[in-house]
Amino acid sequence: MSGTIVKISGPTVVARGMEQVRMFNRVAVGRTGLLGEVIRLRGPEATIQVYEDTTGLRLDEEVTDAAEPLHVELGPGLLGAIFDGVQRPLNLLATQRGDWIGRGVLLPALSRVRRWTFTPTVRPGTAVVGGTCVGVVQETPKVEHRILIPPGISGTLGKIQAGSYTIEEPIGWLNGDRPLTLLQRWPVRRPRPVAERLPPIVPFITGQRVFDMLFPIASGGTVIVPGGFGTGKTVVEQTLAKYARADIIIYVGCGERGNEMTEVLTDFPQLKDPTTGMPLMERTILVINTSNMPVAARETSIYTGITMAEYYRDMGYAVAFMADSTSRWAEATREISARLEEMPGEEGYPTYLATKLAGFYERSGRVRCLGETDREGSVTIVSAISPPGGDFSEPVTQGSMQIAGGLWALDSDLAHRRHFPAINWKRSFSLYTQSLDPWFQAQVAPDWPQLRIELAALLQKEEELQEIVQLVGIDAVQDQERILLEISRLIREEYLRQNVYSDVDAACPLAKQYWMLKAQLRFLEYCQGMLKNGHPIEQLLASSLRSELERMKETPPDGCIQQAQVMIEKMQQELR
Repeated sequence: MSGTIVKISGPTVVARGMEQVRMFNRVAVGRTGLLGEVIRLRGPEATIQVYEDTTGLRLDEEVTDAAEPLHVELGPGLLGAIFDGVQRPLNLLATQRGDWIGRGVLLPALSRVRRWTFTPTVRPGTAVVGGTCVGVVQETPKVEHRILIPPGISGTLGKIQAGSYTIEEPIGWLNGDRPLTLLQRWPVRRPRPVAERLPPIVPFITGQRVFDMLFPIASGGTVIVPGGFGTGKTVVEQTLAKYARADIIIYVGCGERGNEMTEVLTDFPQLKDPTTGMPLMERTILVINTSNMPVAARETSIYTGITMAEYYRDMGYAVAFMADSTSRWAEATREISARLEEMPGEEGYPTYLATKLAGFYERSGRVRCLGETDREGSVTIVSAISPPGGDFSEPVTQGSMQIAGGLWALDSDLAHRRHFPAINWKRSFSLYTQSLDPWFQAQVAPDWPQLRIELAALLQKEEELQEIVQLVGIDAVQDQERILLEISRLIREEYLRQNVYSDVDAACPLAKQYWMLKAQLRFLEYCQGMLKNGHPIEQLLASSLRSELERMKETPPDGCIQQAQVMIEKMQQELR
């Protein structure tokens, strides 16, 4: 079905003669075949958002309906790839068309000529349903790509055999006449179904002490990372992409500055996976949409990335989804809403902004996958937000805080003091701590929650004392309070701050996190006890134990744990 253009407003086009078209269908706009999507229907007219530059488009040009929704291609070859917001392969575009993306250029996301070695895991005659794994392809040396029956399809498996296939060649047949291939297609705006959603009782391990100890996030949970310019949002997300305990990383650069995305594209292929020593890109997908690319494609890039994340989740993998940043995505919805002449809400955002945010965050979760009851997967969303002027009261931050399970609030003052991660522990929170504590108690130490409580209380007490010191000076406080301030500063500088450039301290295992903090808190108790016994504060501040605590974060994990245990025993003996 086709219609003709009757109105053009930036990336928004109105076409007449589209009575039979459906919402969210994919269309080709104009003589150059610009990619678009139907976003409103009103009688014979369809409003279309175009994912490319509409300069030069004229009235009465043809609009052709593809009779299917905007979708992504799913199959072997996704890992290590770099796509734009509508899943065009940027590396292939650069090779074939040069550094600039021409209008109307559409290339398949996955190679049609590359061959993959397929190994079946079921026999002919097996009854299968959506989500059943029928075979595997070794996509990268460490990631096994599981070939699943698409959701909503069931029947009896006919002929299926091992061999070398392209993604479009049949690897087997279902019900005798339906071909099965390595390639699937899925609409980006429709969540992939699951068998069951599981409770958030397993943590998303980040390797960053301030996150894992104070504000832990569940695997399959959501956390937002708001912060003003220069506070380190991108650095936090790139650090998590490298060190977080996840099988698959999907990084979406949504509307960020071109120089930042250039740095991502340059650095990521050079990064090594610390757990395998292999290139990090072997388990990473990049979706890049810079601020100078069409605004509508910025809006869909989030959905492109989350759909690929759900695909790998369905295989049973733990997927970490990094969105940088959700604010640019929300700004794209605001611009499109304005062109649709919809009633604006707060700060011009559409009134349905909260609904769209909720729909996006709800696609996270730890689930039992379709087809096989013993296969579990998860999608954990870490969403950076760029509030104008660092104002957390703006609609995107507030709307996200009402939905997300965690807040890692970045602080410009800490960032200016070179404190990384620049997390404001007074404003941050996690709603997962209570459900995750049993896991930490069983897997790390029974008193893990107690240490978190002690640390939070210490930071709160320090904040109160700092206000007094600013009024009357450090000399006016008692020795017990002064020692508390000194140990609090030690913990802030040596425990809550990490060196992203250090091979040892860039990521910290849970056991090392526990023993480091336990030694530092026990040192505070030791100093308070020695003060009561008459020892001068200057002697305690000059203690060799303090020097050892300051060096612990640069000590390898095994040596650090042993050192902490020896120190705690020594302090206990001296206090007796």
